[in-house]
Amino acid sequence: MSGDIGRGATREALAFALRLASAEDKPPGFLQLAGGTNAHTINGLKKHGLYQSMSTGTLREGIFTGQKSSLSTSLIGGIAYGGYARKIVGRILRNLESEHGLACIEDHPEYLGEALKEALALVVPVKCYVDGSPLPPLPPS
Repeated sequence: MSGDIGRGATREALAFALRLASAEDKPPGFLQLAGGTNAHTINGLKKHGLYQSMSTGTLREGIFTGQKSSLSTSLIGGIAYGGYARKIVGRILRNLESEHGLACIEDHPEYLGEALKEALALVVPVKCYVDGSPLPPLPPS
């Protein structure tokens, strides 16, 4: 299940989160979901009311404008993407290696930009930027 990109992989992770949410003796505080997580996980958690983003608002010209929301009812406070994230970045690194041999990604801004764009696509829905803080600029792809 690790690193799977399909919705099926996240179903088990969501089922576990739902079982944990209904348990009377669950651990106190926020929990981090790991194993079977991918790009579909955050939407599944929100659908079941287990995850609330830190803010609501819009992104305009690289600046997020919005308000913080209440986290009092959320259970899941983080998502560990692990194998899924490695699979995404690994694809980019393999492309780099096939074209340039063994090379540092930092020496090839087009590949670094692509890797950052993919990473931000996973992180931004989880870790929203609040209080008007700008999102980091993306290198051109």
